[in-house]
Amino acid sequence: MSVAFTKEGDSEAFAADLLDRPISANPNLVTARGLAQLEAALAEARSAYSAAQATGGVAEDRTAMARATRDLRYYAARRASAQLTEPAGPADVVHFGQAVTFDRADGRRQTYRIVGEDEADPAGGSVSYVSPLARALLGKTLGDTAMVAGGEVEIVEIA
Repeated sequence: MSVAFTKEGDSEAFAADLLDRPISANPNLVTARGLAQLEAALAEARSAYSAAQATGGVAEDRTAMARATRDLRYYAARRASAQLTEPAGPADVVHFGQAVTFDRADGRRQTYRIVGEDEADPAGGSVSYVSPLARALLGKTLGDTAMVAGGEVEIVEIA
């Protein structure tokens, strides 16, 4: 079909029907830092929503309004369900919120902090508590080994 026979608004209408961001079924555990990040993201979403409403050009930029609405719903739900969780239990056992350093069989030493899903940033050194890596390490103690990505790792530090 030729583009001449389509309505200009069709792409805008499609963009305005953005799907909601998926919300995990896992408990929304957060560190103090993760809670602060959620609150900042919620404030930013509120600001974007207000800005989209204030422009009065919602008909011209339905995508911005849809994105702002979607983000506001997501961050409001994540903030409402957030459960501030601090490391609890013996300091020599891997818990949520702690940084764990381990040695891999190939000689690499890596450190990751176990955090909530929204706070996770593997490239930045943090992994979600529901990730396979965190699940393999949670509950282990200094000197324990765990199977991670098909290889054995040894825990050398818990902070």
